[in-house]
Amino acid sequence: MIMVSAQAVAGDSGFSLTTGMDYSSGKYGGTQSTDILYIPLTGKYETGRWVFQLTVPYVRITGPGNVTQGGIVLGSAKTARTTEAGLGDVVAGATYNVYSETGSNPFLIDLTGKVKFGTADEKKGLGTGSNDYAAQVDMYKTMGLFTALGTVGYKVMGNAPGLKLDNVFYGSLGGVYKISQQTSGGLILDLRQKVTPAGASQRDVTAFVSHKINQDWKAQVYAVDGFSNASPDWGAGAMLTRSF
Repeated sequence: MIMVSAQAVAGDSGFSLTTGMDYSSGKYGGTQSTDILYIPLTGKYETGRWVFQLTVPYVRITGPGNVTQGGIVLGSAKTARTTEAGLGDVVAGATYNVYSETGSNPFLIDLTGKVKFGTADEKKGLGTGSNDYAAQVDMYKTMGLFTALGTVGYKVMGNAPGLKLDNVFYGSLGGVYKISQQTSGGLILDLRQKVTPAGASQRDVTAFVSHKINQDWKAQVYAVDGFSNASPDWGAGAMLTRSF
């Protein structure tokens, strides 16, 4: 699921709720596909330079039982594909806008801290069962109808059952084009270091379109193409946001 800064693109404020559906499929270096359905409920509150966000997801994973959220391969694949479902990992985050250049071509810098709580059942293979901690810098530069964006972050990974996960750098680079007053579209390249010595780095591209239906509602659809064994072969999703 992609999250483009509302401050950078839309200038929203106040409280909002977002939900939708994200579906991805990939072999992650194996011979059998792992299909992941992710349905989040995200609450976001913006006040001044601060943005606070909490995501509570439902997740369903069908596959050989060795791949969890984020393309993390936890061990050897089982012979038969199985399906497990339940509460995913709850994620809390806080963002502070440290720099905001006003004018017709603004430049923004945000600092964000995130905690991924290990609420997903590791016995079902829905998560690692451990907390992760991340800090990142997001930058946005608007030039006319185009906004360039980039992210650099570092994540401290909690260990999985019987497997030590490495801390990783991650980042993204992309752009958003304002098609009309209500509609924007863009591309984002996401990168992440490998989390295990035998694993792969993550590389995938997301194309998206976001449409502001009215003052209260916004919709977004997207498609994902993966380029490594730590990324899905493909993915797609749709999100709906209600602002209050």
